[in-house]
Amino acid sequence: MDFDAIVVGSGITGGWAAKELTEAGLKVLMIERGREIRHQQDYDTEMKAPWEMPFRGIGDTEMYLKQHPVQMLNRHFTEYTEKHFVNDAENPYSTAPGTDFTWFRSYQLGGRSLTWGRQSYRWSDYDFGANARDGHGTDWPIRYADLAPWYDKVEEFIGVSGQSEGLKQLPDGKFQPGMALNAVEQHVRSAILERWPERCLTIGRTANMTQAKPDEGRAACQYRSICARGCSFGAYFSTQSSTLPAAKKTGRLTVITDAVVEGLDFDPATRRVTAVRYSDTKTKQTHRATSRIVFLNAGAFNSVHVLLNSASEAAPNGLANSSGVLGTHIMDHANTLSALALMPGFEKHTSFGNRPTGVVLARYRNMDALDGVGHSRGFSFQGGAFQSTWTAGRRDAGIGEAYKEKLRHPGMWRMVLVGFADCLPRATNRLTLDRSRLDANGLPTLKVQFAFGKEEGAALAQAKAEATEMLTAAGGVVIAGGDQPGAGGTAIHEMGGARMGHDPATSVLNKWSQAHDVANLFVTDGAQMSSTACQNPSLTYMALTARACDAAVSMLRENRI
Repeated sequence: MDFDAIVVGSGITGGWAAKELTEAGLKVLMIERGREIRHQQDYDTEMKAPWEMPFRGIGDTEMYLKQHPVQMLNRHFTEYTEKHFVNDAENPYSTAPGTDFTWFRSYQLGGRSLTWGRQSYRWSDYDFGANARDGHGTDWPIRYADLAPWYDKVEEFIGVSGQSEGLKQLPDGKFQPGMALNAVEQHVRSAILERWPERCLTIGRTANMTQAKPDEGRAACQYRSICARGCSFGAYFSTQSSTLPAAKKTGRLTVITDAVVEGLDFDPATRRVTAVRYSDTKTKQTHRATSRIVFLNAGAFNSVHVLLNSASEAAPNGLANSSGVLGTHIMDHANTLSALALMPGFEKHTSFGNRPTGVVLARYRNMDALDGVGHSRGFSFQGGAFQSTWTAGRRDAGIGEAYKEKLRHPGMWRMVLVGFADCLPRATNRLTLDRSRLDANGLPTLKVQFAFGKEEGAALAQAKAEATEMLTAAGGVVIAGGDQPGAGGTAIHEMGGARMGHDPATSVLNKWSQAHDVANLFVTDGAQMSSTACQNPSLTYMALTARACDAAVSMLRENRI
């Protein structure tokens, strides 16, 4: 099969690559290792009530321990969503001694675009300039101005709701009207601003639309907050609801599912990828597809896996690895519950519906001056205020009419602030191939070596102290909090491994997400990231993908690749 472009992966960035390349006139093949999931038709549990589920939505714990021991730790994993996550027994990975890393994965058409948390934040020059400023990692070859118009394009297309706040460290975007803060959150926002004017708590900027896009068949959010089941309304951004229909509309997209990419063939004479090798996961037959350009969008770690597994005589340490840094400098946000507080005085207030976003408190440390204690980067908070529901009665003694009446009313308000700290890029945090352990497709598995360091610990310690201080100032009674990061991977923001940089001797990709060593190869998922910032990265992945597609098409038309 011969195409203009091959896109490996169909998740958040793969969908964008397919859309942009087909709309530019290219004939595109998308290869997805997982099963097909059709929008609206295949969201099997979306509308089901608990009593319609075999385990009432909680799931079969015994089976989970055998087949999903990692995935079951994901906050979005339930009986309703279990089919949207991988079977760990069939898709193993290993960890180096001393490494605690939970790798959450979704192998299906749409990938993790069906299960992501939808928080959509722009990065600023505090983020793109961080490595150059403090000497950790390698300098980004781009700055905010390079990405700003692509952020505009992505936000307007996917639909991001949020509130403009005029913050340098968290740039405003092209927002639909933001969802409302509840009474407690509004109070905490005001209390914080009154005492700390530089600290801004605002509604989470989320890819859940508050205004419909009828021309695209997408409705406004229904406030169900069951997004990871799949949304037939198309109210949140997913490949199925947004980018895939746009790409299919061109008539230039071919999609193959149940096909795992084994590696890329490389011609050392032309310095080009000549073919993508993939196998049918059902028949185990191997196929080759050719194209003028290749976009790797399999997810940060899986894209690195493909490159490492594409080693050849000409590239013995993996494709696009003349620098020797392929697989190194992997990252994930260090995060923990910084503070949980009871919020008395709001007993007469309640909320209706299930808002599918929380709040964000933007970074305010180590910006124009170094004011962090023991760390050089930043941290931010996510969380929100909520009331206990009838399920709190599981811990209360009682029986009869009075007990049932009590459960009809919402309980005490609580507020949580979860700290997210920037993770420094370290050469010792890396991915390697474990050829002694194969997956269900006969491919060598990944071994993860990862640990947070003193800086992340210091950032979370300061985050805990200041979260406690802020909630106390707002009248809260703090009852819990932590300063130790969860296992690597728990933020579900794994990044790096094929980082972007100026110098081919110290990076894998250039400023266009194009491999230094392989002119027709682009990597535009999380593997390309050179640092983490302290806000969610998915919007940046999408903007970088749209930008790279534009550059690749120009290069093709000018016969530069």
